[in-house]
Amino acid sequence: MDDARSRLLRCFSTVFPELPSGTLANANTANTAEWDSLSSVTLFALVEEEFGAELDVNALGELSSFDSILEYIQTRKVS
Repeated sequence: MDDARSRLLRCFSTVFPELPSGTLANANTANTAEWDSLSSVTLFALVEEEFGAELDVNALGELSSFDSILEYIQTRKVS
């Protein structure tokens, strides 16, 4: 498993501890009832801390799934 993916999975498991680990990579705002505005803020703060970079405030609305956040991290070469 690639490093960014495993690190992001840890962030998701921290914010959504009730989700089975096998479903974290499929999480999005439509299929995860627990994913509300507060958990979004918490998740984005954890991602920023984990990857040492600020997420673009203008992109936050587009970052509504595990995959979209992972792609954002990878395309911006966030460490």
